[in-house]
Amino acid sequence: MELLKNLLVVLHLLGWAVVLGGTLVNMRTPKIAQGVLHGALTALVTGILMVGVIEMGDLYEPNQIKIAVKLLIALAVTALVVVGQRRPEKVTTGYLGAIAGLTVVNVAVAVLWR
Repeated sequence: MELLKNLLVVLHLLGWAVVLGGTLVNMRTPKIAQGVLHGALTALVTGILMVGVIEMGDLYEPNQIKIAVKLLIALAVTALVVVGQRRPEKVTTGYLGAIAGLTVVNVAVAVLWR
């Protein structure tokens, strides 16, 4: 179970890296890169699977409030990416900044909230 959880952590972080990198690359000409949606969905799904593996394997008791906060942020990022892809005229540098900022906040919550 520990190996599966660790593999999911790697995929989860790679998903967030794709979101952050794809967003920062397009700040000069505001648009949502195709890979950003895939990264957001990867991070969202692997996060949910991680919690399931942790609960199922009795590895430790996860902090449910932290998980809820991270889930809400991940859903907000995913929603912003989907709306930005469907309505590209709404995408500005501020819009991309919100996606990048929320992504950094989500990673910071994961690392700093103990």
